[in-house]
Amino acid sequence: MERTKRQVRSILSKPQTREIETGEFIISGYFSVFGTNYELWPGATESVDPNAFAETMGEDIRALINHDTTLVLGRTKAGTLELKVDERGLYGEIKANPKDSDAMNLYERVKRGDVDQCSFGFDILDEDMEVNDTTGDVHWTIKKVKLYEVSVVTFPAYEDTAVIARKAQLQDVKKRRLEVWKQNMRKKIGG
Repeated sequence: MERTKRQVRSILSKPQTREIETGEFIISGYFSVFGTNYELWPGATESVDPNAFAETMGEDIRALINHDTTLVLGRTKAGTLELKVDERGLYGEIKANPKDSDAMNLYERVKRGDVDQCSFGFDILDEDMEVNDTTGDVHWTIKKVKLYEVSVVTFPAYEDTAVIARKAQLQDVKKRRLEVWKQNMRKKIGG
């Protein structure tokens, strides 16, 4: 099902800091981890397919603080953000600008462990949905995204709109299944 609703996901992969010999300050981490089920609400999860980022890696992606577009840490086009996909997930390294107080403040907060989450902002272009008929649990696998940004974040959170969109999608599936069941019952009763 194709949707254009903007999604934001936070993960449990902790960002790290390091200063390299050239005097550059690096913030690095996994912004998405494959094989991890993100819980949307009890009984509803989603995961990211390892090929989800394949067509978006050449785009101009920004690194932000807390998804705030006014707090840009780096950018792929400028060479201050490097992203790659490996067997674990979407990994990135941000070169923090030592003359940018926001960037250096974040660097120090990550270094101390005060800020310890990574996240990404994207649109879902392709996904699969599986519903367990026995339990009613649902799982979405995100197969293709348009990636806009990666963020180092204070709080892991799902945007309410993402959860609302998922719940509406699930309600549609349940409604369709109920209609099919009713039609089958009418056929059985009628003949």
